[in-house]
Amino acid sequence: MSELNKIALKILSNDKGILAADESNGTMTKRLESVNIQSTPENRLLFRETLFTANSMKNCIGGVILYDETINQISNEGKTIPSIISDTGAVPGIKVDTGAKVLANSLDEKVTEGLDGLRERLKKYYELGARFTKWRGVYNIEEKRPSKLAIISNAHALARYSALVQESGMVPIVEPEVLMDGEHSAEDCLTKTSEVIQKCFEELIVHKIDLTGIILKPNMILAGNKSKNKISNEEVSFKTLECLKKSVPNEVPGIAFLSGGQSEIEATENLNLINKNNDTNFIMTYSYGRALQQSALKFWSKDIKDIKGTQNIFNHRAKMNTLAAQGKWSSELENK
Repeated sequence: MSELNKIALKILSNDKGILAADESNGTMTKRLESVNIQSTPENRLLFRETLFTANSMKNCIGGVILYDETINQISNEGKTIPSIISDTGAVPGIKVDTGAKVLANSLDEKVTEGLDGLRERLKKYYELGARFTKWRGVYNIEEKRPSKLAIISNAHALARYSALVQESGMVPIVEPEVLMDGEHSAEDCLTKTSEVIQKCFEELIVHKIDLTGIILKPNMILAGNKSKNKISNEEVSFKTLECLKKSVPNEVPGIAFLSGGQSEIEATENLNLINKNNDTNFIMTYSYGRALQQSALKFWSKDIKDIKGTQNIFNHRAKMNTLAAQGKWSSELENK
């Protein structure tokens, strides 16, 4: 096993998932203001530190994706944030892209930027304790969308990013997210997501990426949020598995799904059925942000000093998703 493969398996093994706590300051401000909490560096740190010191970190969370502000912060106990995460047995990670920008010659589509100066930033993040990274490409489904230009541009950027990350001794999360915004059918989502993922792996192979040392973070196969033709959770699982079986090389150690606008329960139930029906060798787990944090955030906003109560809400959500990563979740356990 390569060192990169060992890191990937440390993050994904034992039915653990990834806590995506890499919201930008802008996104985190929206989340906090939605529950009437002022978005200051101190409040952002307090909420995240509350989660990072919860009991479920040891049993359920294999990795935490951080934002630049957070990885540089010192906890209220005087420890660095990466050391708090490492002390739980989880691996600290870092979001390294600089966001999706308008794609030239296809103005209603996006390409993710951040390659300039990335090698130097990666060295700094490694020294701070990060051992894996994240880069997100985004794609919309519309008539003639995503275009070949968007698919190729984002795949190329993900591959160049991955090469620099592996060079620096870290594991890249490759996140091509086909958004659920729109009226498209689940069949459209299956076709387009398969095309997007296949092109990503074509580029990763061209760039000589060690596929045993990456983690894929895809969307599940869902009908658009404005579609009149929703499919059942069981169908979501079968279509998602169909997509991954035809698109992902066997060397990839694991797949950590994004929740992509699903509710907390929906994201858990779909992950559970994917694992129940999983007939592949891939580890299938979660890399959730809002679907792990939203209930805890609402509770915390009522009294930001109630650390224990907030952690209990987060612990439950993390436990439910870790059960789902084993195909052992049920609505009865959810409501216990």
